[in-house]
Amino acid sequence: MDKKNRIIVCILCCFFNVPLAKSLQQSDWLAMYNPCWTSQSKNASESMPCGGGDVGMNVWVENNEVLFYLSRSGVFDENNVFPKLGRVRLNFSPNPFEGAEFRQELKLRKGYVEIEAVKEGRKTTIQIWADVFKPVVEVNVISDQALTMIAVYENWRTEPLIWNEEGRVRASIAYRGAPVKAVIQPDSIILEEKGVLWYHRNREKTVFDLTVEQQQLEAIKKQLWNPLKYLTFGGYMKGDGMISDKTCTGRYIDTSFKGFRLKSKAPARIHRLNVMFHTAQTETLDEWLKGLNKIITEYDEQARKEKERTRQWWNNFWNRSHVVIDSDSASVASPSWQVGRNYQLFRYQLACNAYGKTPTKFNGGLFTYDPSLVNKNCPFTPDHRDWGGGTHTAQNQRLVYWPMLKNGDTDMLKSQLDFYLNSLVNAEQRVKHYWGHEGACFTEQIEWFGLPMAGSYGWSRSPFLHPGIQHNLWVDYEWDTVFEFCQMALDMHRFTEKEIKEYLPLVIKCLTFYDEHYQMLAKQRSANALDENGKLVLYPSTGCETYKMAYNSANTIGALKSVTHSLLRLPSRYLSEEQRKYWEEFEQRIPDLPVRYCNGQRTLAPALAWERINNFEIPQLYSVFPWGLYGIGRPDLEIAINTWKYGVDRENQRGYISWHQDGIFCARLGLTEEAKEITLKKMTDSPRRYPTFWGPGHDWVPDHNWGGSGMIGIQEMLMQTVEEKIYLFPAWPREWNVNFKLHAPDNTIVECSVKNGKIQKLLVIPEVRKKDVVVMLD
Repeated sequence: MDKKNRIIVCILCCFFNVPLAKSLQQSDWLAMYNPCWTSQSKNASESMPCGGGDVGMNVWVENNEVLFYLSRSGVFDENNVFPKLGRVRLNFSPNPFEGAEFRQELKLRKGYVEIEAVKEGRKTTIQIWADVFKPVVEVNVISDQALTMIAVYENWRTEPLIWNEEGRVRASIAYRGAPVKAVIQPDSIILEEKGVLWYHRNREKTVFDLTVEQQQLEAIKKQLWNPLKYLTFGGYMKGDGMISDKTCTGRYIDTSFKGFRLKSKAPARIHRLNVMFHTAQTETLDEWLKGLNKIITEYDEQARKEKERTRQWWNNFWNRSHVVIDSDSASVASPSWQVGRNYQLFRYQLACNAYGKTPTKFNGGLFTYDPSLVNKNCPFTPDHRDWGGGTHTAQNQRLVYWPMLKNGDTDMLKSQLDFYLNSLVNAEQRVKHYWGHEGACFTEQIEWFGLPMAGSYGWSRSPFLHPGIQHNLWVDYEWDTVFEFCQMALDMHRFTEKEIKEYLPLVIKCLTFYDEHYQMLAKQRSANALDENGKLVLYPSTGCETYKMAYNSANTIGALKSVTHSLLRLPSRYLSEEQRKYWEEFEQRIPDLPVRYCNGQRTLAPALAWERINNFEIPQLYSVFPWGLYGIGRPDLEIAINTWKYGVDRENQRGYISWHQDGIFCARLGLTEEAKEITLKKMTDSPRRYPTFWGPGHDWVPDHNWGGSGMIGIQEMLMQTVEEKIYLFPAWPREWNVNFKLHAPDNTIVECSVKNGKIQKLLVIPEVRKKDVVVMLD
């Protein structure tokens, strides 16, 4: 089917041929972005995301049956795999989809998927949504004819599964090269009289124990945080007027499953189905069951109220901010309109895990599906995603969370910041154990519990390698990625004045590690802890995953400068006089950014020296983003522009897919045409039915750091904040009309519309901040 026919603009469905310009003026601006399909899907790869709170679903209709995968944040098995919670299949008798007109629409404003079938004048409507405040999915069916509904809970983890070599490497990458095999333990599933109960209870021994033993940390094991032991997750499916029917078996794509059926007692025009979830780390299974029953009881008593609260939450969410581009064209044929539409669609995906126990995963979030539909060489279960489920790759994760500041979604930062805060004790204890000094060290590629992922730590290690160092060509000595999340916490205070005292230990202990550790290493090499200028000697370090065994890497220096500066800007109540003096002195010990000449031009260097180039990032431009040391409104902009133009060592360091942040660099440097070109490549429709299921790129589908980096680039094209100044349109194409509402520091909101290069409206709240606005339109 032609792409234009697969995804239509739902405003054309919703406003019944009202002239376009008039309907946009009178209607909800968001409605024109609702994805709307008029044919059923071929398979799960043509699914539509739906969720809320911390629950996500992939929803689709295939062969006249409604299907949806279930996923929830904070669910990890013994191997730190992030599994689906199963799949639900709905079918009806008589079947309303056979020979009917079909429509499936994501109602963004209210956060639900609506499926409609009309045949011979009779309509059946199905609404599927997730409660934002309680872990519950609800399905509502209303039909003009009485229907019998069958709901099947499908599960493929019904017996132990030992991953083959390829699946083991990809799905549970802690076991990459390990002397033992990863075993996926089965779930427990019970078909009760009026519902289906299922759960997975982790055993006492998990990958946490394997990691501690591998990394020679057994002496301090009792002091370490272990979130996997006895973690129990699962749920209960039940429906109004439904009773248990029977079990069944089947196979979907590459995976055999067992189904547990509920059936309505009698045909009816109205049906309701609920799936309730519970996740908790409990000493006994009975404790977990009590927690699940509490959720079921409370929801049953407040179902109508919960629905109204959820609808209001989504409405409030969309009122926080927006970016609407070329709305007059309102056509999927317009690439610039697609960019604006996809900005909203991706923001919806992020909001589905607004209050998750763990962060939105960069490699698919809550919305992965059968892996061979992404890569035919991955015929594994729906639990698979490249780069693992519980493994945290900060270099990618950061791009998912940076856009939330300007979108006004700072409440959604909590999951990511708490991820580090929860595992801070483990990062501290390993430093004391290995090196005997203070501070916290978070390596790149860590498990949920904050220790290095075993596959990256290395199973075949040199006996000469220190136990605190990863045996990995890509991520060894990459200890600075945590600083972007420290900066997010500090920026959250700067944007909103929210209390961030709980995150201060994270910031201070990560900075302390760099001060104490690199002075210790220097003393091991010579009598001096600092260089001749009184600066730290950052060796060995690394320029991201690219410039290895580096001396004074630019991204590390940028991180230390930016985070320390922001720490010292906090109100006096955050730091004692003694602490402030220490960090002021530390700021003086941070080395200067390295500089070199390329093609006769003065540019920023990735480091003073390095041993080899591994990957294709551009760490020499991290002082532009995320660290903001160079750019619009900053001194010496030319050196940063020269670095973009001449300062890369290999051409493949430039790119737009996945985590490449070239569009952000160009926007911050005021390079409008370059930023526009990259944004069009990055943020127009994916090759899949759902427009923002980008990827796989370097990662997986849907690639959330692809969308996150694209969203940041758009924000920076529209608005940049430097100290007290707010620069509008520093890299915005004159030919793109836009209406946006974004957030700036000091509790400031900027709402502006531009048409044909001229400002039509500019609203700054509070109004006193309008004096700080600098408009950069030609």
